Amino acid sequence: MKRCHWATNDFSIRYHDQEWGVPVHDDRILFEFLILEGAQAGLSWDTILKKRENYRAAFDGFDPARVARYDARKTRKLLANPGIVRNRLKVAAAIRNAKLFADVQREFGSFDRYIWQFVGGSPKQNSRTSRGRMPARTRESDAMSEDLKRRGFKFVGSTICYAFMQAVGMVNDHVVDCFRYSETSAKPAK
Repeated sequence: MKRCHWATNDFSIRYHDQEWGVPVHDDRILFEFLILEGAQAGLSWDTILKKRENYRAAFDGFDPARVARYDARKTRKLLANPGIVRNRLKVAAAIRNAKLFADVQREFGSFDRYIWQFVGGSPKQNSRTSRGRMPARTRESDAMSEDLKRRGFKFVGSTICYAFMQAVGMVNDHVVDCFRYSETSAKPAK
């Protein structure tokens, strides 16, 4: 069975085979990936996958309304938690982004409706034949990053936004000979 080159261990294979590139329209899951992709900046995705369950516990199941209410005491608790990336800026960004996430939900009715506008509401189907042809950013991720930053979000550079878009199925970047390529191509956006 052929997979994308980066799926090489139990964590990444399970993530690749079950989640990566599948269109997501659930605000809680979108918030989860927004936080995880920001936490990954400068680190390997494997590091974040291994800590994912710890993140879910530490960040109350990625409930953005709860995370938005975190105070200095909760922040200190997070920074002392060895199960997550204990970077002060990344933890502060997660809390700030949760507050801004709620603003976007109020403005657009859902974060889903807001975020999917950057690809016109439907997954962008790429036809990559090798990993060497995969961009780190695109015109769409540049636009998403710029708009999120304008709204005050942190850890949302264009490269992070592109990784987010890949994760939540806004773009299909499975290589064409990967068994998941056709499976994720067939899933319409809701």
